[in-house]
Amino acid sequence: MNTVKIRTTQNVEVEYPLASAGDRVVAHMIDLAVYFLWLMMCGIVFTTTNMSQGPIFSIVLTLPLMFYHLLCEIFLNGQSVGKMARDIKVVKLTGEAPTIGDYLLRWLFRLVDTFASQGLIALIMVAVSNKGQRLGDMAAGTCVIRTRAIKRAEAVTVESEAGYQIRFPEVHLLTDKDVALIRKLLFKAQKYNNYELLEKMVKQVQEVTGIQQGELSEWDFLQIVLKDYHHYTHGDIEV
Repeated sequence: MNTVKIRTTQNVEVEYPLASAGDRVVAHMIDLAVYFLWLMMCGIVFTTTNMSQGPIFSIVLTLPLMFYHLLCEIFLNGQSVGKMARDIKVVKLTGEAPTIGDYLLRWLFRLVDTFASQGLIALIMVAVSNKGQRLGDMAAGTCVIRTRAIKRAEAVTVESEAGYQIRFPEVHLLTDKDVALIRKLLFKAQKYNNYELLEKMVKQVQEVTGIQQGELSEWDFLQIVLKDYHHYTHGDIEV
């Protein structure tokens, strides 16, 4: 399985599996099914209401199809209906969230590498690119990854403890996304004995929260941070 390394906004490098050409073809087929359903619905509505097939009909029929991928990726966090069904999504290679401009570039190039060539150019580019990019991805600095590979089983678990007392109240400065990443990377650091990764995570937590590690080991420090955050967000705490 091909993978891509992306440096997150927390300055930690994470490896993600790339969506295969097959994943993207199946996602595209599902999106075509969505197109077909839209055409069917429009046909039924206009037939039952006896509306004339003039300019309004053409606009209502074609505009949603034309901007389907652009609007889906903007409002569904880098996914279309087909991508959601295949558990794949668009991400930025820099680790930042793709912007509307990035999605717009992908959409514009889709007219060339997907629609104009009936997907042939896109398929060839995804197959030969080492990051699985079509022309639109190359222009926007994006790629498409498989999200289903990020499993709960591959993250450190945290359980509630009765009467738990929070040690670092500053954990409220962290976000759910920060903590989810810490849990996942802590699992990898433990699995591969990656002490450098532990040190990077501690540094990032300290920069965000101002918490001092003290005499705690990196592992113990991060474990306490996770427990504190878990009990803080679940409300079963003593401060």
